[in-house]
Amino acid sequence: MTSFSASITTLPGKLAVSAFISILLISSCSDPASVGLELAPGNNQIGVFYREFNLDARMVLVDSFNTTNSSVLLTGYEVDDFFGKTEVTAYSRMTIDIGAVRPRNDAIFDSALFKFDVVSVNGTNLDQPKKFSVYQLSEPILDTLYFNFDELSFAPTPIAELSFTFGDIRDTTISFRAKNDFAVGVFSKIQNGREIQSLFDFRRFWQGIAIKSDPANNATIGMNVGRDTGMDLYYHYLGDTVASRYRITTFPARSFNGIKSDRSATPTASIVQRGRDYDVGPIVGMKGTLGMSLKIDTSPFDAFLDTLSGVVFNQVIFEIDEVRALPTGQNNLPLFYTYFTDQSNKFIRRRLDNNPVTLQLTKQPQFDLDASGNKVLPDRAPAVSNYVARTNQYSLDITSYLNALYRGDIARTDWLLYGGLVNRSSFIDDFRMSLRQFTVNKDKIKVKVIYSKSR
Repeated sequence: MTSFSASITTLPGKLAVSAFISILLISSCSDPASVGLELAPGNNQIGVFYREFNLDARMVLVDSFNTTNSSVLLTGYEVDDFFGKTEVTAYSRMTIDIGAVRPRNDAIFDSALFKFDVVSVNGTNLDQPKKFSVYQLSEPILDTLYFNFDELSFAPTPIAELSFTFGDIRDTTISFRAKNDFAVGVFSKIQNGREIQSLFDFRRFWQGIAIKSDPANNATIGMNVGRDTGMDLYYHYLGDTVASRYRITTFPARSFNGIKSDRSATPTASIVQRGRDYDVGPIVGMKGTLGMSLKIDTSPFDAFLDTLSGVVFNQVIFEIDEVRALPTGQNNLPLFYTYFTDQSNKFIRRRLDNNPVTLQLTKQPQFDLDASGNKVLPDRAPAVSNYVARTNQYSLDITSYLNALYRGDIARTDWLLYGGLVNRSSFIDDFRMSLRQFTVNKDKIKVKVIYSKSR
């Protein structure tokens, strides 16, 4: 690394600071203890230095990636040179309101419409029709946890099919007809009512649905679980001028998203065991719902800090720069949190409440004291790094973290970058809600440090 030093002794006030920052941002040093950029050497007892270094990254397929009740149903089929073929299928129970008015025996069936409350679209060639199919489950969804590798069997023939051209649409409700023989059968059961006296009776009759994407789509959609994702039955009575509606919805109902991944002949083909970290070469990445994350080796912090004494860190940035471009219509992973991990590649959790611990926001406490006066890691202010399209990077201020690490207030651990928030008080885990991804060259994962040193 090239070293650079300069003195600013003749520029007044703000101009001197501006010149200093301009020089600082294009300068680095290989020996932070002795080489750097000083302000007014000889007149000032404070030296200001800049250093940047890389952190190595390995890829981890997160173990026990729970997709139960993630609030978004996902269906899609994506093909990618790095992650291979990724297929996601949405599985959901269906719900009826037992107290709702049912059609009488003399009701005349008109039609049945499936509806998807689409809240996200990610894919290529969105100006072309995308095809989706709904299937009837042939086995029930149980009251248990489902993970992204789980799947259920369903009937071979779809009960509804849809082709839709999204274009620039990302948030809409789409409707399409259920096949008539299936819809009439459901209407008859609802109408008669003798066999369906409770929600449990209904779910024995209709065990749920699987929503699948055509392999040619190369696109994924996310649908809200709720009253606007389900099936509406329309009917009328003799003499009616307006049809009546009976709603069957996906809320409240148990659901999950199941993933099939074929990574053969890609850089990620070697990743076969969940929970293990892999060196996949010069390019690494993350992908939601698949549960593909990054483990960051933070050991270079030790080598850096061991060279220092009597310093204060003014600004420290963890940066993932020059994220590789995606095809038009696809979107980068919106954010990630930095969780502490160890050789198990799992979240390190607090004994107090079993919450995983993350890097905390700068200017927030980096440790707490328990009842016995021992230092413990907090979880109140997790630091989040958002993707910024303008700069094509993820950036995270870790100044307070490195100061705490330097003072010995916290112990260094490796990091597991994960695309959502996981704790007992929040059920909003963004990493379970899409197949969004990013890839980057490993040499673009850096720490940039500005620090002051007293003589």
